[in-house]
Amino acid sequence: MNSPIWHPFTQHGLGEPIPLVTHGAGAALFTQDGRRIIDGISSWWVTTHGHSHPRIMAAIADQAQRLDQIIFAGWTHEPAETLAAGLRAIMPAALTRVFFSDSGSTSVEVALKMALGFWRNRGEARDRILVLEHSYHGDTIGAMSVGARGVFNQAYAPLLFDVGTIPFPATGAEQATLDALEAACRAKPAAFIVEPLILGAGGMLIYPPWVLAEMRAICARHDVLFIADEVMTAWGRTGTLLACEQAGVVPDILCLSKGLTGGAVPLAVTMASEAIYAAHLSSDRSRMFFHSSSYTANPIACAAANANLAIWREEPVAERIATLATRQRHHLAGLATLPGICDARSIGTITAIDIEDRAEPGYLSHLAPRLLEQFRTHNLLLRPLGNTIYVMPPYCIDEHDLAALYQGIAEALAVVSR
Repeated sequence: MNSPIWHPFTQHGLGEPIPLVTHGAGAALFTQDGRRIIDGISSWWVTTHGHSHPRIMAAIADQAQRLDQIIFAGWTHEPAETLAAGLRAIMPAALTRVFFSDSGSTSVEVALKMALGFWRNRGEARDRILVLEHSYHGDTIGAMSVGARGVFNQAYAPLLFDVGTIPFPATGAEQATLDALEAACRAKPAAFIVEPLILGAGGMLIYPPWVLAEMRAICARHDVLFIADEVMTAWGRTGTLLACEQAGVVPDILCLSKGLTGGAVPLAVTMASEAIYAAHLSSDRSRMFFHSSSYTANPIACAAANANLAIWREEPVAERIATLATRQRHHLAGLATLPGICDARSIGTITAIDIEDRAEPGYLSHLAPRLLEQFRTHNLLLRPLGNTIYVMPPYCIDEHDLAALYQGIAEALAVVSR
């Protein structure tokens, strides 16, 4: 009997195999049929320190014996209080408030609602959101609305609100981006939301820190709230704890998820400046922040996040990231010489290449299913974004497995280019 499960981002009509994974350890996953799979994308960008990390698993097990779940509206618990304090200690000092949610998409929804509530409670009619071209911020309605319009959300267009789109700062065209943002900010929008330094699902598009700094400065000059979506880019992916650090930027609102728990269990936070919080603070109950979910600040998830923070404090995570980044660049240099490859690029622990596809470049490239088939054959978990292949492994991956990833990519390219 076929499984009744409807998988995300999966066209079941293609009949592609869906392996059953039994367990994971470090940078590897193990399947029911006895295969060892190298996880080259951190299981959709979440697993930072490796699968089933002992410290995180122990924290989850311990917390599960104490408190599994409690309503967070009007109640609190130690794991959440510890986590909020821990985040305050390592995140920018101006981000004084921590709001918990469940996923990257919901952290963005929270950020957008905070921004709109800020202006409404101040009595100013500002409700337009500015976004960066090719961006992706999630799959809930608000998050889709501030993402690029296209195949991801065209079926849901009637549900999406209108936004102002700023062109991506492609190399040589950065000033056009800055000029467009300056012009859009003169109209007094509510906020500008960006993925700092690299756009993930939009094709692993990288832009320099100085552009991010200039975009932040423009927003500050025009009193436009600046939202940094660091759901993917934080926790060392770009080489630093936050990508914003590389530009000396502190946002008004910061979205975090994925690596927050080391990737073990779902959790997200939206951190905000005191001014954002103060705009909602009142004896008038109608001015409260109207957002929650059943599992807001789940104690077990918070315990996992606290273990992740302890790993960052007590282990040489920064050194592991720097070492992995160097090794990634070395392997990328080898791939970049192959025929049919263009725009080999890297930032921190992320590398990406584009494969020439004149027929249909982009997310629906005909190359993607063929590449996936080859990667499965080589026991690699790699998931191309159309004709873009990227590598974003857990920080614990060893040289043998990393080399196998790049060798597998090279062999797959040889097959699909025939």
